[in-house]
Amino acid sequence: MARVPYLTPDDLAPEDRDLLKRPITLHRALANSPGMARAFGTIGGHIRYGSTLDARLRELAIIQVGYLTRSAYEYSHHCRLGVEQFGVSAEDIHAISRETEAEGNGGFPELETAVLRAAREMVTDMAVGDATYATLEAGIDRSDLVDLIVTIGFYCGVVRILASLQIDVEDDYAPWLEQFPLPA
Repeated sequence: MARVPYLTPDDLAPEDRDLLKRPITLHRALANSPGMARAFGTIGGHIRYGSTLDARLRELAIIQVGYLTRSAYEYSHHCRLGVEQFGVSAEDIHAISRETEAEGNGGFPELETAVLRAAREMVTDMAVGDATYATLEAGIDRSDLVDLIVTIGFYCGVVRILASLQIDVEDDYAPWLEQFPLPA
């Protein structure tokens, strides 16, 4: 049960009802602070719709953050988004768990391995290491590299918001956790 109420459009001022055009539980909780919800949506929207970073690489990084932090909400949402919209396969998601547990044994190509390692390093070490950064720098342009780092950092924050506000996974995302379980 969330620590703040899940608001509906009727709970909001007319000028803020657009905040719930996608009424997932995270947005319904963040709507308790319309200004913050709007700011949160701005960066999230740029990550998804404005960045030139390859969407598959982005989703692999976000799924890695969700997996490593055991964030059921983030992980389930991005497993679904990755598979349904952004070219991530079921095998990719299973390989992320192997990649995480075996530190590089997921069978991904070099650039994808570096993206996953960058996400792990930012979660556990707070920064991307020099060797990982060099591989990323050789594989994607500077703008996309900055977008990747900001994306990983943003989702490191998102999982902490989800945990602190105790945001519930919606019923239609729960099957993704059955198909792709998080570690105990």
